[in-house]
Amino acid sequence: MADNEVDHSVAEWQSPAARMAADTTLALDGGSPVRRAPWPTYDRGAVCVHPDDEEAALRAIRSHLYFRYDYRPAHETECGRFEADLCRYFDCAHALATSSGTTALALAIMAAGIEPGSLIACPGFTFAATPSAIVLAGCRPFLVDIDENLHLDVADLRRRWTPQVKAIMVVHMRGFAADMGALIRFADEMGVPVFEDAVPALGAELDGRKLGTFGLAGAFSTQSDKSLNSGEGGFLVTDDSALFARATVLSGAYEGRLRRHFPDGEPPIATDLDLPLLSFRMDEIRAALLRAELTRLPIRLAEFRRNYDYVAAALADVDGIAIRQPVAPGAYLGEAFIFRVPDSGAQWFARALCHEGIEARNLGSGADTNIRAFWNWRFMFSGMDTAAVKALLPSATRYLQEAVDIPLSSTLSQADCDELVAAVRKVAGARTATLTTS
Repeated sequence: MADNEVDHSVAEWQSPAARMAADTTLALDGGSPVRRAPWPTYDRGAVCVHPDDEEAALRAIRSHLYFRYDYRPAHETECGRFEADLCRYFDCAHALATSSGTTALALAIMAAGIEPGSLIACPGFTFAATPSAIVLAGCRPFLVDIDENLHLDVADLRRRWTPQVKAIMVVHMRGFAADMGALIRFADEMGVPVFEDAVPALGAELDGRKLGTFGLAGAFSTQSDKSLNSGEGGFLVTDDSALFARATVLSGAYEGRLRRHFPDGEPPIATDLDLPLLSFRMDEIRAALLRAELTRLPIRLAEFRRNYDYVAAALADVDGIAIRQPVAPGAYLGEAFIFRVPDSGAQWFARALCHEGIEARNLGSGADTNIRAFWNWRFMFSGMDTAAVKALLPSATRYLQEAVDIPLSSTLSQADCDELVAAVRKVAGARTATLTTS
């Protein structure tokens, strides 16, 4: 390191908030907490909504045209314009606005023609909506283990492979990209498509390419804690015109409305009567709000990255924790900070952080029913006890039980980040001291 350079991993955290941790008595044990204000999260209203976004939604409300299919051509509707904006942003051929990220996932599976009852591989670390979407599409989730950085383990997928698996659903969980190169190569070898659950990673990239554009189709959510926020909603992106056409009909383009999505020629499917109508459409009000928000998405992404990189650098030298690592430099959104605490310390660590005023959760805690842990997907394991379910994916069980997750809203200030760093250092120091003397 040059003489004029700063070691950010040590120096940046030494702010006034961090120095508060000089009181080494944990709040858990009666000491003063590092932070007293509630930790900013989406369910407390810590979201990015600009006055222009509010005005866009009001414009749609005042129009009295709330249904996406009215007398106007598609390119004049809010949904149609939002989809066109998405195509430009993702550099893809087609985008379909939907009622949720879950429905977008299910539509991708059904529109790809995956036979009902087929197995679809997905990781044991994801939100319960991923296997639920597979079930919604009439298929069966086939669980795969994860590695120490909580990414889908391609080697384990190979070990478990069976010809009954007809597709792979990869998840960019908590905003971190999966190893798409390895997964695509393996899928090509096996002759099956890859669907991307990019619901938790809207705007993140891997090697300069946006997540959600590597597979046959990618699905995103616009629920309140996502990079774009319409409360509920989602969308699908793809370059496959036939898949897009079938997904559009399935989502609710009936009585010839599919043609509006192909203004320059005939749709690539003969009729819209061969598919059921599932009414998974987005409405005009949400689309108007999202169109406005999309113009400021780069700002939100920069804020996510700024906060994450600041916190990660400031905690890089802390003993006793292992910060989650990306599959490639910069291949993450930054909306969550995850680290592992070995030796059964993660549940205590998360509880201690909460007492210090930082919202934290042990992903594999036995004290709650976190539905990001596969053993809590009881709809998949009728009649099996929890211990038997955990044994199905031993690595996922271990690593989730070691993992501490802290949400990082894009609204965090540097002072918020300093308090997070101070709290983690305080708790880690107390744990190290206890282990040393025991």
